[in-house]
Amino acid sequence: MTETADPVRRKLTQEDVDAICIKHDRLWQAKPGGARAVFAWMDLSGLTLRGRNLADADFAAACLIGCDMTGARLDNANFFGADMQDINLTDASLRRADLRGACLRGADLSGADLFEADLREGAIAAADSRLGYRVVEAQRRTDTQAQGASLVGANLQRSRLTGVVAVAADFTDAVMKDCKLVRANLKQASFRGADLAGADLSGADLSGADLTDAVLVGVKAAMWRTDGANMEGALTDSRPAGEPVSRMPAAEMLRDHAQWCETGGAEGKPSVFDGVDLRPLESIRGLNLTALSAKGAVFYGLDMEGVQLQGAQLEGADLRSANLRRADLRGARLSRAKLNGADLREAQLGPLMLGADRLLPADLSGAVLRGADLSGADLRRAVLSGADLSRAVLHGAQTKQADFAGAQTGGARGLDLSDLRIFAA
Repeated sequence: MTETADPVRRKLTQEDVDAICIKHDRLWQAKPGGARAVFAWMDLSGLTLRGRNLADADFAAACLIGCDMTGARLDNANFFGADMQDINLTDASLRRADLRGACLRGADLSGADLFEADLREGAIAAADSRLGYRVVEAQRRTDTQAQGASLVGANLQRSRLTGVVAVAADFTDAVMKDCKLVRANLKQASFRGADLAGADLSGADLSGADLTDAVLVGVKAAMWRTDGANMEGALTDSRPAGEPVSRMPAAEMLRDHAQWCETGGAEGKPSVFDGVDLRPLESIRGLNLTALSAKGAVFYGLDMEGVQLQGAQLEGADLRSANLRRADLRGARLSRAKLNGADLREAQLGPLMLGADRLLPADLSGAVLRGADLSGADLRRAVLSGADLSRAVLHGAQTKQADFAGAQTGGARGLDLSDLRIFAA
């Protein structure tokens, strides 16, 4: 875009935008005088809609360059053909939004929720007295473009990004399960730690992309290009991250371990799954696996609800996207474990009582808990020094006397900051 007046779009002031937003709020609250927010073909560049509820609003072909929409609710909104360069959509909700043909070059969508959003290619035309109709472009835009955009930790699950141009975009830690990326241009993009399980990457160009520690389980990769891509540590179907469990009598070993736990060691025997890829088990729900040794093991996506892992040795284990709801992890050793996106609601991560005056705290030092749900979890006395809790959810979590020294908590929700002040270094 040039700095001259836009011959197509009408420039709005902040007062104009605020008045439209007030009417939209009244509509949502079923109050008289309400009206749907329509910003189609308008210029809102540089204005703020921070924290606004604009669900179902119409931004078709709007100019939103440099807008601040941090934390805004934009579910089902229409952004077809909008120019959204350098927009700030941090933590915004864009569930099922229509972003076809939108230009997201340099946009910040860190932590945004784009569940089932549509970012396929598209073009929009305007009436022209000389040409009849002409395609409105944002700096020679032809497809949906997200060059250099930041989608760190964004939820893009089941989003449609067929044909998207996202050269050098940052998808670090993004949730992209079942995402449609057919023929997408993703050269030099970063997918470090991103979860692309079940994504369709047919014909996509990932030349020079960074896929370090990405989850590529079940992806469709027909005709994709990965020349020069870094796939170190990536979790795939064909390349297990550890010793395959199929070579072990896993079911029998787990039964023996449970029996050993339940009989106080009189029967059965303890099992060791260090470095083993346990994904084929699919579920170990409710099992008693107290003191299990599974250092560096892969539990990705396993159903582990209610499992008993008191005092378990899980250092460096991959527990990403695992269901650990109501799991008993008291005193567990989880240092450097990967728990990105794990469901730890109501999990017990408090201390394990070893004697009348001896407590063993859960060790999560250096663990990665980005985007994990710890709502209602017991984290009393837990050691979280150096842990990464970016964008984690901790509503109702008990954090009394927990050690958060050096922990990263950017974007974390529901965290009791008073505990951080007391125990952080």
